[in-house]
Amino acid sequence: MTADHSTLAEVPGLIRVENTTPEQLAEHCARMTRESYPHQQVYGRYCTIEQYVDCPPEQVYDYLRQGHHLEEWTCSLRDFGPTDTPGLWLGRDLLEPGTGIYCKVVANSEAMTVDYHCAWDQGETLWMVYLMRVVPASLVLDEPGSVVTWTNCRHPYYDANPFPERAPRPDRRWVGEYWDLFYAGHTVEMHNLKAILEHRHKAGLPVSVPPTRAVAR
Repeated sequence: MTADHSTLAEVPGLIRVENTTPEQLAEHCARMTRESYPHQQVYGRYCTIEQYVDCPPEQVYDYLRQGHHLEEWTCSLRDFGPTDTPGLWLGRDLLEPGTGIYCKVVANSEAMTVDYHCAWDQGETLWMVYLMRVVPASLVLDEPGSVVTWTNCRHPYYDANPFPERAPRPDRRWVGEYWDLFYAGHTVEMHNLKAILEHRHKAGLPVSVPPTRAVAR
């Protein structure tokens, strides 16, 4: 089937072979390429990291989809347990004392995507969304193991707490104040994830472990 692209001529700003020579395209891309980039240009609105993990993708996905494992590989999320809302967990974020973090896992086994829908202080509006995907390394790197990607988008609530009355204390720092450190902090946590999965897989141990508290309904 051949698509009708006639209306594309009406779209301003498109760069395609129909209106750009290969030489012009190469020159345009060269102008866009820099030896270094400002942090805000790369991570100002979106923060994506990636990592190779020497562990089968099915096991990596199974580990990530079980939310209680966040207690193992994240730096500060601990003590998750079920709430009265099915599928919603409540834990503690030790980054800021007294802060509760709510989390719901949305996973797709076919695409091997795992999304953590989270929020500090309240569980009605889960606006902090951590988007993770497990890709078989055999498909993209021609080797065993997995490639894990992790993306965060800068939701407007990062700039101001929408529920200040829910904070444990007035002087508690807001999560958005840490945004500029997300790349570094998430890279540390991704290294934790890699280390745990590779250690257990190499040792022939079960990659996943049971939750220490009751499983969310």
